Amino acid sequence: MPDIRIKICGLRSVADVEAVAAAGAAYAGFVFFAKSPRHLTIAQARELALAAPLGLAKVALVVNADDATLDAITEAMPLDMLQLHGHETPDRVAEIRTRYGLPVMKAVGVADESDLAAVFDYSLVADQILIDAKPPKDAVLPGGNGLSFDWRLVAQRRWLRPWMLAGGLTPENVSEAIRLTNARQVDVSSGVESAAGIKDHARIMAFVKAATTDGPPILR
Repeated sequence: MPDIRIKICGLRSVADVEAVAAAGAAYAGFVFFAKSPRHLTIAQARELALAAPLGLAKVALVVNADDATLDAITEAMPLDMLQLHGHETPDRVAEIRTRYGLPVMKAVGVADESDLAAVFDYSLVADQILIDAKPPKDAVLPGGNGLSFDWRLVAQRRWLRPWMLAGGLTPENVSEAIRLTNARQVDVSSGVESAAGIKDHARIMAFVKAATTDGPPILR
């Protein structure tokens, strides 16, 4: 299987960071969204970011954050990327990218083919696109709901920027998702948890192994 870059999102402890690094993931995601069970304060996230080894990209996930919030986050901790997971417009994405001088990943929710036009629009202004399952209208969280979408919608597609597949991925299905979509990057949060916001380090390792080998793992 070709090289697959993996993002484990919603880390909440130094042990989580260490497990992600040991498993060989490329990105560690820290969530700044108060309604999420994975939410961190800036002080908590700073501790985790400082614990991350060299080479593990540190990603701050925010939802419709204003400049004051982003100023506080970026000034307090070392970061490699900002992930925008709200309703940020392309203009706002471009503004954030310019203001902070960091690569920006924009999440786009997909439920049917009509949603794919937004992937192109955001690829004009973002450095990467995260293609996620569109949350239900009554959902509290914009992501991390454990929902998937019809992967055939993005199968073998090419966009202007690198993209990452998310939404309902688990150690049991990630290999098939990669095979069907030809994704070269994948993102997981709830799929490697034992409960909401509680990372299962064995499942993190199993997910990375499944994503980088030809078949689902055997969990013991």
